[in-house]
Amino acid sequence: MRPTGALHLGHYHGALKNWVRLQAELPCLFFVADWHALTTHYDDPSVIETSVWDMVVDWLAAGVDPSQATLFIQSKVPEHAELHLLLSMATPLGWLERVPTYKDQQEKLADRDLATYGFLGYPLLQAADVLIYRASQVPVGDDQVPHIEMMREIARRFNHLYGKEKGFEEKAQEAVKKLGSKRAKLYNELRTQFQQQGSENALEQAKAMLDDAQNLSMIDRERLFGFLEGSRKLILSEPQALLTESSRLPGLDGQKMSKSYGNAIALREEKDVVSKKVRTMPTDPARVRRTDPGDPDKCPVWQFHVVYSDDATREWAAKGCRSAGIGCLECKQPVIDAIIREQEPMHERAQQYLDDPSLVRAIVADGCDHARKLAQDTMRDVREAMGLGYS
Repeated sequence: MRPTGALHLGHYHGALKNWVRLQAELPCLFFVADWHALTTHYDDPSVIETSVWDMVVDWLAAGVDPSQATLFIQSKVPEHAELHLLLSMATPLGWLERVPTYKDQQEKLADRDLATYGFLGYPLLQAADVLIYRASQVPVGDDQVPHIEMMREIARRFNHLYGKEKGFEEKAQEAVKKLGSKRAKLYNELRTQFQQQGSENALEQAKAMLDDAQNLSMIDRERLFGFLEGSRKLILSEPQALLTESSRLPGLDGQKMSKSYGNAIALREEKDVVSKKVRTMPTDPARVRRTDPGDPDKCPVWQFHVVYSDDATREWAAKGCRSAGIGCLECKQPVIDAIIREQEPMHERAQQYLDDPSLVRAIVADGCDHARKLAQDTMRDVREAMGLGYS
């Protein structure tokens, strides 16, 4: 996430709830993208430092667990920048210019000067962020899928250009033997099915088998992945998009929730502020008087009921609105109660880090160390492949 301001409930329902679920299922890395924040805030970076630490506290408050996931800051792992530079040597300019969000963001942020390489090249830095950890999956919404596809193309091009290795086939055959006789036979059968018949199912089966093979070194695993598809070592893995639901929670005015729109509820909002913000939300404009019936589908409050209320409460709210049996303030109260209930454990989790900020610094320092070791492993292979492995 880019640290460009306080997190709000839209971030929680759109991403953080999913992160909390994923950390229990897969090894996850979550990082504060401070370099990415500079792509749009390079002329006024003052907001970034404060936002970095506030963001990590928000993650911890939301339930992201440093004992299950790695939390770190992008700029503290300089290998991201090195891989970005090296990838830029072989990435066609047209690939960056065709990213759908490039022109879209320029139009949306017309008040800022975004005619910079940093802004044009941010999808390439994004690719480096992912490829350096040989990530298998990236949780994104639909709008980010083109970025993941570009990462895959960059990895494919890199492997094609630099995946040559002297004696590769012989080394791959030796690696096959390390699988054991049964697995080696299955690997060769699946490889033949893919290369001769184009069976994608055979390719996926073989990749799954390699993922499960605990006795292989990283370099042998890369060789066998490359041997499956041809005769080149796979130095960079192609990640898959792990599609996540976009947040169903709108802003207080029915638009997308955004701090810049002034329609957001912060992730750790005070109770009285939550109550005031929801109580002053606009409702169906047709309900001028208390006795006027309304239409829930035309009321922003209803979308909060969809996210926060159970079936019985939703039925009560919809029926009461249409019949004018309840007033708008009555309708809003269950939403207020539900948001406050949701945020109570967040306030509790955050308090220890607010009382002692050194705890947050320690978590991030440990995460940066772990992330950097993973990144350095990849960069050793990248440098060697590009002829930069000399000491």
